[in-house]
Amino acid sequence: MKSLLLSHWNKSTGPESIIHYPPDKNLITKDLLLKIWAQHELDKDNTMIELQISVENEAFRKYISILQEYENEIYFLILIYEQKEEEVISPDILSIIGRNLLELMNTNKITRAISEAFNTINNYSKHESENLINFFQDKIKFTILQILEEGVISKSSLIDLLRQEYGFSTVNIDLLLISFLTEDLIVKKIVPGFKECYFLINDLTYARIPPVKLPEMIKDDQILKRYQQELIQFFSNYEYTKEIQDKSLTGFLIDKDIYNLIKELRHRSFTVNECLNALNNKEDLFTEILEKQIIFEMKGIVYLFSDIRFIKFTPLYIINNLKQRYQDQNISLDQYHAHLKLLLDESPINSYNVI
Repeated sequence: MKSLLLSHWNKSTGPESIIHYPPDKNLITKDLLLKIWAQHELDKDNTMIELQISVENEAFRKYISILQEYENEIYFLILIYEQKEEEVISPDILSIIGRNLLELMNTNKITRAISEAFNTINNYSKHESENLINFFQDKIKFTILQILEEGVISKSSLIDLLRQEYGFSTVNIDLLLISFLTEDLIVKKIVPGFKECYFLINDLTYARIPPVKLPEMIKDDQILKRYQQELIQFFSNYEYTKEIQDKSLTGFLIDKDIYNLIKELRHRSFTVNECLNALNNKEDLFTEILEKQIIFEMKGIVYLFSDIRFIKFTPLYIINNLKQRYQDQNISLDQYHAHLKLLLDESPINSYNVI
């Protein structure tokens, strides 16, 4: 995405640009804003419209606009893309982002908010696994996930907890939780006595699994036999719970060089030199993932030995947390029942999903 713009429709003078990001890329004119307004008028059934317009010295540029009403005024949230880029974020998510910006429009938080909104939208052009890594890379998102694992929490309580207990002084909770909503980790509901509450319905973790296609790729019988023997021995003694608790895999996930190498090794073998190049010639890193049995090397050829995959699962363990929190009067009966119903509505047949 090249730019993000918030615009207001002035009933007397027409469209006015309020703020754009990046600040040095104002890629829209008043004439173009009028064209976007006209398109909205022609397509009143949809709040989101798309235009592709020829730009001087370039091919085409794509404009995606979502119309929103706020305090009886009309606004547009406009995303500006190169034609080759694909837009994948949903209108519902854009509405949340737009609403958040409008609520902060006349405050000193708007500059930071539009920067966060721009980065949030950009992140959704990534592959799902890259988005999931962010829940472990981003300290505040990881903290929120841990809080949600304790069970239902109101929006106000979550903000207070992040500020008072964890020291996150400026929290734009709506933008932070967009990724949780998009990945179907949480549900947002209004519960009697509370404006908004958040419920974790899918938890997220990661684990090693044997590579699915690798044995078919090994043509050397000697290598294949040794690979299979070591694979059986490793996974027969694999202590998943211990590895998750000590977080020893987290470093491999958040290191982009390692994770990109793992993704490539899912499809083909590498020479040792190719591996080192992928790891920016960090020989100590290569030695570490070899010793940790992430990779397998023989005769100068490197294969993926234990893949690392994300797992989404229904967090039924929360039921015990809810019972205890209700007994301790930390949550209301309505909150307790609402989260219990959401968890039990999740099909046990599809209670986990490897990604």
